[in-house]
Amino acid sequence: MPRKLGSTQKKILILLFGGLALGLSRSPKTSFQIIKEMKKEWNWINQQNLKRAIKKLYESKLVKEKENPDGTVTLILTEKGKEKALTYNLDEMKIEKPKAWDKKWRIVLFDVPEKARKTRDAFRQHLKQLNFYEFQKSVFIHPYDCKDEIEYLIEFYNARRFIRFVVADSLDNELHLKNHFNLRN
Repeated sequence: MPRKLGSTQKKILILLFGGLALGLSRSPKTSFQIIKEMKKEWNWINQQNLKRAIKKLYESKLVKEKENPDGTVTLILTEKGKEKALTYNLDEMKIEKPKAWDKKWRIVLFDVPEKARKTRDAFRQHLKQLNFYEFQKSVFIHPYDCKDEIEYLIEFYNARRFIRFVVADSLDNELHLKNHFNLRN
């Protein structure tokens, strides 16, 4: 039975995952938001608790150490650690609404096989929680930029081969969608 993580351990995992998210971020706005959140979490950590928590994380195989040529040590999330870190932000994920709509549609298409039904159902549920419009059982639409959020979900579910993300300039039934999302021309 896995041990429950302490709050400091969770914060360290979030900080390490934040570093990973920075590496994947293509938007300066997103990068600054990630840094701001990481700094906020870091300020809460007591140095003594930090050392104890790092030791426990290392023992639980959620992080591994890498010695650098200059003598410093880098902590790296293991696959198990990445999985744990992802779960901490999943419930708080939301898509930011910009001041002005860029008139593009984000379409998520997926074809997850029956043997991975739980993954498919959970992914679908997350799209609904993010206020995607369910166009068909495996086709969801959203008007705002959400590439980072979808990438996050794809990685979390390890489902890259089953999921496609499309950005479209127009749709034949977009009047209905504009009404649904309360968008003005």
